[in-house]
Amino acid sequence: MSEENSNLAEIQKHREQIDAIDQQLVTLLNQRAGHSLVIRGLKPGAHMGLYDARREEEIFAKIDSYNNGPLYNEHLRDIYTTILKVMKETPAV
Repeated sequence: MSEENSNLAEIQKHREQIDAIDQQLVTLLNQRAGHSLVIRGLKPGAHMGLYDARREEEIFAKIDSYNNGPLYNEHLRDIYTTILKVMKETPAV
């Protein structure tokens, strides 16, 4: 097998792994959204506002502590900022 074919085969293997991880991420994000929606429904009964800046900072601190790279903490914060924004905009069912 030529080096080009070997590299193409290796790329395909990595892409298959990425596809499998993406499938898991979608499942996990939907599970996360479900919990967020339950919490949103419970907050009024607990006399809590819908937005909690302190909780968001806790989330960011935990994400930083989980990170072993190669992504930088600031990039994970960017990703989570988007996740949290989408969760706030997701309508309750």
